[in-house]
Amino acid sequence: MRRRPSLRREREPAIALINIVFLMLIFFLIAGTLAPPLDADLRLVEAEDLDSAPPPDGLVVRADGAVLHRGAPVSPEEFGASGGEVRIVPDRDLPAADLLRIARALQAAGAESVTVVGERGLR
Repeated sequence: MRRRPSLRREREPAIALINIVFLMLIFFLIAGTLAPPLDADLRLVEAEDLDSAPPPDGLVVRADGAVLHRGAPVSPEEFGASGGEVRIVPDRDLPAADLLRIARALQAAGAESVTVVGERGLR
């Protein structure tokens, strides 16, 4: 007696993959709405035109190489002798060689660390 081949079709493996992707889509749609939305009438502050001020304990270095602390001229050796962390706020047009010279003078005078503060760090 001859057996008839079964007409039963096998499930396609792509259907399982489609189901998983669909479930992931639903999960991320729900998870993305957990944070409450901002108020529709809210207008955020514009900080574009604000004047940035250096930190009061920062050592300001002008483009001509003049070193100032709280508006008064000071030498790097004198300022670095106090030790601790020193923050330098250099002018954009200050040559890098001058900045390195000042940082080395601060370290040689006793500053533990020298940090250069840029425009992004002032905001």
